[in-house]
Amino acid sequence: MTIWTDLTPLPFSLSYVDAGGVRTRSLQAGSGDPVVFLHGTSGHLEAFSRNVVPHAEHHAVHAIDMLGHGYTDKPGHPYEIPLYMQHLLDYLDATGIERAHIVGESLGGWVGARTAVEHPDRIASLQLLCAGGTVANPEVMKRIDTSTRQAVTTDDIELTRGRLRLLMASEEDATEELVEVRHRIYHEPDFVANIDNLLSLQKMEIRQRNLLTTEQMGKITCPTLVVWGRKNPFGDVPEARAMHEAIPGSQLELFDDCGHWPQHERADLYNPLSLEFLAKTSATR
Repeated sequence: MTIWTDLTPLPFSLSYVDAGGVRTRSLQAGSGDPVVFLHGTSGHLEAFSRNVVPHAEHHAVHAIDMLGHGYTDKPGHPYEIPLYMQHLLDYLDATGIERAHIVGESLGGWVGARTAVEHPDRIASLQLLCAGGTVANPEVMKRIDTSTRQAVTTDDIELTRGRLRLLMASEEDATEELVEVRHRIYHEPDFVANIDNLLSLQKMEIRQRNLLTTEQMGKITCPTLVVWGRKNPFGDVPEARAMHEAIPGSQLELFDDCGHWPQHERADLYNPLSLEFLAKTSATR
């Protein structure tokens, strides 16, 4: 399977949206209650290629390249959580979305959770897929920084392949097509020029002032689903349990044989789980 064949069953559009002056790449499909997919650090909207069609059969799906990522504009300053959050809000405004179901993987979950805390009126439900931002682990931060920086500053596709494989429990899920897409993005001139800004959250001082605290998670009032891979290389299961325990009424699901991309690696489990969660959420609104 390829990204192209993943997306062919339903019509979709790939375009750019002016989100508060930030030219933002956006894939849109389907109709109904809006669901917005947010990827992780150094990622891009193709991380959700296995999820768009099943969700677009019931919802208006938006998968975007976040601020400073993919082919979205890259302002020349460090990307911290308030800036990611404002970009998301500007995107919702630009597309006429009053309230969205947010699906956030890794960094995307961090941004979605903070938005749910500070702007609860804009978030209908929240899915945290191996979400980051609750701890500052120097070893993990160094691994993310080093592996990403090497892949961006060296024109060797093996380094990009290794960066993607680092996310997955099985190397087969880091498909050659994903590797090629990411390698192309990593070597766009504006991406290379802004790599320090993109990796700013891997610096201890910056990360600590952006952390998602237990107190903040306790203020999340929307329905929340926490999904975690038991082989997640960037966070152990206790992090997921702590997140679940901190967010009132949240649901926790752990996937076997799964790393940091549960929506991609275990799409067979994730898609029906997400759709059931969204159906329940919509029914209780």
